[in-house]
Amino acid sequence: MLKRDFHVMAAKESKIAFNMCHASNLIKLDDGTIITVFFAGSHEGNSDTSIYMCRAKAGESSEPVKIAGSDEAHWNPVLFAVSDEELVLFYKVGNIIATWRTMIVRSYDRGLTWSEPRELVPGDIGGRGPVRNKPVRISSGAILCPGSLENGPWRAFLDISYDNLRTLEKSAEISYQEEGNFSPLNKGIEVSEQSFSGKGVIQPTIWEDDKGVHVLLRSTYGKVIRADSTDGGRTFLKPYPVNMDNNNSGLDAVYVNGKLYLVCNPVGGNWADRTPLTLFSSDDGINFKEESVLAKGAGEFSYPCIRAYDKELYISYTYSRKNIAIDKFTIN
Repeated sequence: MLKRDFHVMAAKESKIAFNMCHASNLIKLDDGTIITVFFAGSHEGNSDTSIYMCRAKAGESSEPVKIAGSDEAHWNPVLFAVSDEELVLFYKVGNIIATWRTMIVRSYDRGLTWSEPRELVPGDIGGRGPVRNKPVRISSGAILCPGSLENGPWRAFLDISYDNLRTLEKSAEISYQEEGNFSPLNKGIEVSEQSFSGKGVIQPTIWEDDKGVHVLLRSTYGKVIRADSTDGGRTFLKPYPVNMDNNNSGLDAVYVNGKLYLVCNPVGGNWADRTPLTLFSSDDGINFKEESVLAKGAGEFSYPCIRAYDKELYISYTYSRKNIAIDKFTIN
């Protein structure tokens, strides 16, 4: 069973200096500080969108601080702790999703200051490294970064690092196509119009168990798609749908003590409504049990990030594009 400990907004509403915010990622430091990052600006994909950060003790809100921005759109920040001393932040830059590039900055003082940004893979076009969800360090010591591409049919991959993110090796791509089950709908969702013609799978979330490495994927086919690897994420078996609806919106999962926890919008249909947002558990990564509805009703509640710290689950997500919500659960 899960116990919901708190629900809080990351940013103090009185000081919010942007019209839209989205695509959060969070991490908990060993002193109890929660760092939450997201992109914000006038509208998704506009050149004034920048990366913001909030940092506060668990259950508190804080002032948002701009930590990266330029004259190009910034997107999808992702945090990862390489060690107790080194924190990295990835984010995308570019007005065109299909040709955006991935930047990386590093912090050695718990996110108080950051290095100058550099391209994660110099010269890359399309976005290497994590596209939206958190990297995972697997039992071999390798770090797996969940990536995807939107230059043509949507497809996913992993970027694998054996040297703490100094270099990356790209896995085989994961593709999934169904005939006659795709509808490029626009129901007024506040996303970049560049995405509406996409078809396939993107934005994987990763876990490892005794059978190998697995990913769940956002798809345009009304279902969450899964793919499995037996070689550490270098190649994948044929992907297949699981028993969970997907509205072509972001999802995230974390594996804790033999159980998978998934956060998503359990709504079928391409570009369907991004409400409600629900936390599920699963023993097999195929069939899921509802644990808690995080948010519901009119509005957009989407793009979750979930992380586990011992028996604690921390979840951040877009709250109607006006703030980032943070929920904490205890696993009893």
